[in-house]
Amino acid sequence: MKNIPSIAKTGPQPQKLAALRQAHRDWNESPDVLSRLTRRLSTTLSLEHQLAILAEEVANVVPFDALNYRHHIGGTEFVYASGMGGPHSCDYRLNLEGEHYGTLSLRRRQRFTEQELEGIELMLSATICPVRNACKFIAIEQAALTDSLTGVPNKRAMEQSLQQACQLSDRHGDQYSLILCDLDHFKAVNDNYGHVVGDHLLKLAARELERAVRTSDSVFRFGGEEFAVLLPHTAEQDARDVADRIRRNIATIVVNCGDTNVSVTASCGVAMRLVDETSDQWVTRADEALYRAKDHGRDCTRVFASIC
Repeated sequence: MKNIPSIAKTGPQPQKLAALRQAHRDWNESPDVLSRLTRRLSTTLSLEHQLAILAEEVANVVPFDALNYRHHIGGTEFVYASGMGGPHSCDYRLNLEGEHYGTLSLRRRQRFTEQELEGIELMLSATICPVRNACKFIAIEQAALTDSLTGVPNKRAMEQSLQQACQLSDRHGDQYSLILCDLDHFKAVNDNYGHVVGDHLLKLAARELERAVRTSDSVFRFGGEEFAVLLPHTAEQDARDVADRIRRNIATIVVNCGDTNVSVTASCGVAMRLVDETSDQWVTRADEALYRAKDHGRDCTRVFASIC
């Protein structure tokens, strides 16, 4: 018979467990700045909240007039600013294990002493790991809300934005309009020229959509060849003008496929949000307007009038 090794079972070790409990209690109750800072930072993955905590804890040790942080995360520029500046500053690049996690600066009217700079650097050394985790969390959230092919926000991001727009519209009475834009006869492009050409057209279409709208507007990939544009502070006629501009931009796209140039047109449906309307009802009306555009020969814009 083979000898089967046994796993020794050890009983509880009261002294070690008691020491562990005491260490945990000491860490939770420790009044020193670095322990308190570390405890507070560990409670959140919100980068904004972490920077607010850092600003509060640093101010208890080194007075300052302004704290500014900036970092490019994914496709977004994250900026945090607290207070008003002064002529003297200390600036830091936050790096960990070869990766960059933003720049942070403190400003005030008086020059920082060497002892104060050392204290700030000690606090930043306790902050960099939580900041790294928060930056990675933002990047993961962005990836979950971004269409991987075109780089514009996806349907999930659109649903969140529409719900927020409905809340703001109800609260402040602001006008919001929605455009649904569908590339005409796109299945034929994929069938005749392949999905590589089709994907390239989708990327170019997304780029032209972003060129046709304001920075305050939002472009989403709503479906396969369907896009959506959310227009804040925009009434029906202005939204229709934007839709027509989108169609003109998309009509300029030309992809050379050897002996053939491939182009595409688009149909657009427009709906301005009605009072107390849900996001689903709003999208349904825009989709109905898009259906009308398709039914009237494509390459045109139709509006679902707000009086309906």
